[in-house]
Amino acid sequence: MGATTAHAHAAGHGHEAHHHEESFISKYVFSHDHKMISKQFLVTAIVMAWVAVIMSLLFRLQLAWPGEGFAFSSFFLGEKWAPGGVLDPNMYLALVTIHGTIMVFFVLTGGLSGTFANLLIPLQLGARDMASGFINMLSYWFFFLSSVVMLASLFVEGGPASSGWTVYPPLSALPKAIPGSGAGMTLWLVSMTLFIASSLMGGLNYVVTVLNLRTKGMKMTRMPLTMWALFLTAVLGILSFPVLLSAALLLLLDRSMGTSFYLSDIHIAGEALDHSGGSPVLFQHLFWFLGHPEVYIVLLPALGITSEIISTNARKPIFGYRAMIGSILAIGFLSFIVWGHHMFITGMNPFLGSVFVFTTLLIAIPSAVKVFNYITTLWRGNIVMTPAMLFSIGLVATFIAGGLTGIILADSALDINVHDTYFVVAHFHIVMGMSAIFGMFAGIYHWFPKMYGKMMNTKMGYAHFWITFVCAFGVFFPMHFIGLAGAPRRYYSYSEFPMFDGVVDLNVLVTIFAIIGALAQVIFTYNFFYSVFRGPKAVQNPWKSNTLEWTTPVEHIHGNWPGPLPVVHRWPYDYSKPGKAEDWVSQITPLEHGEEEH
Repeated sequence: MGATTAHAHAAGHGHEAHHHEESFISKYVFSHDHKMISKQFLVTAIVMAWVAVIMSLLFRLQLAWPGEGFAFSSFFLGEKWAPGGVLDPNMYLALVTIHGTIMVFFVLTGGLSGTFANLLIPLQLGARDMASGFINMLSYWFFFLSSVVMLASLFVEGGPASSGWTVYPPLSALPKAIPGSGAGMTLWLVSMTLFIASSLMGGLNYVVTVLNLRTKGMKMTRMPLTMWALFLTAVLGILSFPVLLSAALLLLLDRSMGTSFYLSDIHIAGEALDHSGGSPVLFQHLFWFLGHPEVYIVLLPALGITSEIISTNARKPIFGYRAMIGSILAIGFLSFIVWGHHMFITGMNPFLGSVFVFTTLLIAIPSAVKVFNYITTLWRGNIVMTPAMLFSIGLVATFIAGGLTGIILADSALDINVHDTYFVVAHFHIVMGMSAIFGMFAGIYHWFPKMYGKMMNTKMGYAHFWITFVCAFGVFFPMHFIGLAGAPRRYYSYSEFPMFDGVVDLNVLVTIFAIIGALAQVIFTYNFFYSVFRGPKAVQNPWKSNTLEWTTPVEHIHGNWPGPLPVVHRWPYDYSKPGKAEDWVSQITPLEHGEEEH
């Protein structure tokens, strides 16, 4: 009923609104158009990603050549934080912290979900726009304000937050603990509060739109897998982000109001502080109750994007459509009962630890279903190697490689030996970081014609993929061996410890690959912004894809479709269907007499 009402209402005012000229303010600042908001999320995420990349290069230089001065460091950090070009130890911790925070929340969560949920949900479901354009606009501006506050924390007197992206107490709870525990930590908490508000507004909008504004014929079982992934991602965010908000609120009370939720028996410079009864482990439980669903909040959109691109460019129906939906639902459920594997060394009861071992190994099953379905879809496909397809196949590779090391970390007996070493850093950067980034790049290359009406340069896309793919493994694969050698994460220098002399050359290798990989992103950035303004004009359906977004005009109009909303007759993966003249059949093509849907 809701879909029918929305359909009738939208059809009534669909065309007149796009005739009037929009001012700069109404188009870019107060825009309710989901397509514009998706572009705002994307450009903001690209800017934040560059901030995070520069930070990673700054601390990688220190790890590869400890104590040496670099003009690069002086240029970005000045004499206060890089005297003589040598990175200050306190700023090293701050860079690691803000790099992780930006990548996990502002690029992989806000950038990926914010961009593609906004762009695709109305277009692939046949809606004029989101359920609430106003709340959608607010979700972006809260995200933007959150980004500004996070960047502003870089310029406060004591430096930005320095307690790691997980902001564990007591470093994060005591303003006097280290320089970054002062105003920088407070701004971190303010920024994350704004970010959570943005995520909740966006998530509620996405869920309501998917449930209520699907066009006629768009049953849940006819939705593209991208829609299933973005829908479940929004549900995960709605359920888990409030827990992080409560953790941050209690942390603010400990910092400012003298409470002791996370503090007990603390001494600073030999002086006992008046705190007792709290436990930093409570914070870990609250943080990781968000933190593990967060892994799939980051991954699921990328996996959904990959499903769409692999099927389109293999010119084959996606293998196991219902199994893929089942795996998304299973991942969503299981992600809430695995958080304890981050906490095996906190003194957890071994029986409880064994429960988390079981649930963590269990989540490998739906993840493997997705991988096998991707591979089976590719098998004997008539593969078109677009840059988007290359990044999608790259995602399958990184998801497998990172997932295998996840089995080691899921087992408490094995995890205890490598916990908080570079092995963990290598694992989550490959399985979560690189997989999500590859999914994001794949989505940008695939839907760029829909976003901007232009085409990106394919040769630059190929160069971008191959350099990025090689450098990703060049950076993170050696880290497994650094971790197995026992090297802890977040150390400023390993040269003080003779036992780690063997990892020095590996750190140099990792840093060289990191520098080359960063330069590859210059190719992408140039290709992206040049194509926005000077790229060749796109045709309506450049990839010969079945889904509804390619039935809209190249020129953006208010309401997406100039006439009535499209009516859906089939599932989205009718590629290479026997008896059809072409190897694709749009979802709006009626079924012929006697034709089965799928």
